[in-house]
Amino acid sequence: MTMTTKPTEPIHGRAVLAILKLLGSQTLMTLAVNRPDGRPHAATLGYMNDGLNLYFMTARHSEKLSNILADPRVGVAIRGHAEEGEAVGVSMDAHARVLTDPTEIEQVTAMILDRAPENTPWAPGEGKTVVVKVIPETIKAVAVIDGRSHAQSYQIGDVEAVMAGVDYEPSAVARLF
Repeated sequence: MTMTTKPTEPIHGRAVLAILKLLGSQTLMTLAVNRPDGRPHAATLGYMNDGLNLYFMTARHSEKLSNILADPRVGVAIRGHAEEGEAVGVSMDAHARVLTDPTEIEQVTAMILDRAPENTPWAPGEGKTVVVKVIPETIKAVAVIDGRSHAQSYQIGDVEAVMAGVDYEPSAVARLF
């Protein structure tokens, strides 16, 4: 399969909708973090999205969290299934931060319980885990058109500004190109 790539551009409404449709349809991502010696550490784990931001929980004493605290730059890859022209995969250059605000943690937990009640308890005990927010800086979305992969990189900027005014309906047709 041949892949064509276009230069990075600011994200636009149609791309946001296609990416949101993919993010909302999946539950697993591969997260890559940097080890202190520079070697990458990749792990596949469950996530929940709120717009373009992703959330996951991890053990307070995990290698993943230690690496994030030392270097918050992360990479994310998510693959799904889509119709012709829709996003079938995304990769993100992002930064991660541990949530510390109890109100924000409660909101994320409520969102998880609302969307995926089968995942309760989402974490193995109070105090043993942290909630991590992944905030994208660049997203590369891939769509398949006529049997060929086409990729487009988007600069995100202010995630909240990008999401302002986006009316997202999961069942809507969300073509990337």
